[in-house]
Amino acid sequence: MTDQHSGAGGKAWSGRFSEPVSDLVKRYTASVFFDRRMALQDIRGSLAHARMLARQSIIALADLAAIERGMAQIQGEIEHDEFPWNLDDEDVHLNIEKRLTALIGDAGKRLHTGRSRNDQVATDIRLWLRDMVDSIDALLRDYQLALLELAERHAATPLPGFTHLQVAQPVTFGHHLLAYVEMAKRDRARLADCRSRINRLPLGAAALAGTSFPIDRASVARELGFDGVCENSLDAVSDRDFAIEFASAASLIMLHFSRFSEELVLWLNPRIGFIDLADRFCTGSSIMPQKKNPDVPELARGKTGRVYGHLMSLLTLMKGQPLAYNKDNQEDKEPLFDTVDTVIDTLRIFVELVPGIQVKADAMASALQQGHATATDLADYLVKKGLPFRDAHEAVALAVRRAETKGCALADLPLDELRGFSALIDTDVFAVLSIEGSLAARNHIGGTAPEQVRAAIQRTRQALT
Repeated sequence: MTDQHSGAGGKAWSGRFSEPVSDLVKRYTASVFFDRRMALQDIRGSLAHARMLARQSIIALADLAAIERGMAQIQGEIEHDEFPWNLDDEDVHLNIEKRLTALIGDAGKRLHTGRSRNDQVATDIRLWLRDMVDSIDALLRDYQLALLELAERHAATPLPGFTHLQVAQPVTFGHHLLAYVEMAKRDRARLADCRSRINRLPLGAAALAGTSFPIDRASVARELGFDGVCENSLDAVSDRDFAIEFASAASLIMLHFSRFSEELVLWLNPRIGFIDLADRFCTGSSIMPQKKNPDVPELARGKTGRVYGHLMSLLTLMKGQPLAYNKDNQEDKEPLFDTVDTVIDTLRIFVELVPGIQVKADAMASALQQGHATATDLADYLVKKGLPFRDAHEAVALAVRRAETKGCALADLPLDELRGFSALIDTDVFAVLSIEGSLAARNHIGGTAPEQVRAAIQRTRQALT
């Protein structure tokens, strides 16, 4: 290998050049101050590579021992924030390699045998993202459990269900929360599917064409916990589909939090007043002392757009790149890192926020007295008595119009008046028109009947254990 300190500028690659890189270019091209967060993954990948080199008799066992000793010291320095990061060494890989060589001499220079920074960074980012996917999945599970706990307490608490943001039919608050549990379930499934494509080893592809050394890629994959190796060296070093796929999955996660956040903001509004949030998740106004602002849900809505932007950034980054590796790919990390940070921070705060939601059941019940939420139940009642649905729909629409004219609920119309819309209506209609009757009638899998909500909670809990 070329000595790191030979040639113009003392770079690992500088022997080819007759003048050093300018300070401006150093700052423009360096990535060490953001890619160093992959340092521990870089060490893991390097150790696996070194062990393979020793098993294949490409480096001596004494060199391997020195590399392991040096890497242990470097890992300790990084974990204790004592590592001497240097802009002149461009990136996390060269910083660690230079420090290793300073600690153990020529053995450190032999570590890079049979690999390139191209397959090295591709391996590091996959290792790092795999770790992050596992962390996000665990937080999504915690979020689901928090929702289940709140849903169980309110499995029978009536809430207006909306379409077009207009009162539609009664549901329970527990049933409503379970919709977000289902969204998180799909989020976790997408992450698991994405993880399977992240979990392929690029190392061994070297710069783009593979290496002439007798390496054993499969053994490195096994040691690092990969499911297999990337089958084409050109694709291995240039592929960032997995990062784009993750950003897409992350965008959907944030979409779901944004929808939930929008509802929290609406529900907290005093004009609706369905819930209250713990004070620690809200702020006040610098001028209006009565204000309690739902800053956390509002910021979650805003940060959703930030994650969408990162997805578009990654798509745009890759769309014009010829094979194989290009320096453009250095720009994949900051949007990916920020996407992960945003999703993790959002999840952590919502895991704490959900248990502190205070439900105002009286306000929910009062809202159900507006909008004739049980009108569909009356139509179903008439259909069960033999009236075709379209005729039943028309009869109930006329009854609703009468109730609105009188300024009362459907259930408050006298029986004789209701019978004027259909002779099939009898005294049993008032049980149908009650909120409790409407909820109990939806007694099937996926329905809002409290019995079904509790059963769904139990099934989901069992699946999460």
